[in-house]
Amino acid sequence: MRRGEVWWAELPQPVGRRPVVLLSRDTAYKVRSSVTVGLVTRTVRSIPVEVPLGSEDGMPAECVANLDDILTIPKKRLVEQITTLSNVKIREVNRAVRFAQDLD
Repeated sequence: MRRGEVWWAELPQPVGRRPVVLLSRDTAYKVRSSVTVGLVTRTVRSIPVEVPLGSEDGMPAECVANLDDILTIPKKRLVEQITTLSNVKIREVNRAVRFAQDLD
């Protein structure tokens, strides 16, 4: 596991099974039992906290990583890797997280 991967996660209801993008620092995956993720959704609002993802990114459908929805979940809820985002997309994720958390 590493930052920028997209995984299927089994989340508690009402969310259920959905893709998430891994946000934790790479060194955390070896030692932590929980990881920080951003939710991926097909609801596109074209706002600064969203990063568009599609087939060119290895996703099965057009969607966005919504970085307003950041969760820390047990690592065991990650069930299957979907794809690894490119460095360009990871930079977009970083930008969206900074915007969402008002870090600039």
